[in-house]
Amino acid sequence: MKRPVYLAGANAKDPNYRVKFVRAEAALRKKGYNVLNPALLPEGLTRAEYMRICISMIDVAAAVFALPDAGESAGAQVELAYCRYIGKPVVELEEDRA
Repeated sequence: MKRPVYLAGANAKDPNYRVKFVRAEAALRKKGYNVLNPALLPEGLTRAEYMRICISMIDVAAAVFALPDAGESAGAQVELAYCRYIGKPVVELEEDRA
């Protein structure tokens, strides 16, 4: 199996974000990726706690796959800025391409 990849996208304002993330994860798994999915984290943590966990997942990922709505999320924008800063590859996914 390939090294893990991380999924970045909007979730705070999207009530169906888990479905969107799980679909993208399933499509990437079909391609042989081991997916780190932040939408599967438990509810109830603070934004800062979620971000610390997500940055740790990004650190172990070979690349980050950005969902089409990543630009609409402040958290995803922090994640993508971090990727640019450390030189982590980012792949922008299209709706039908995950």
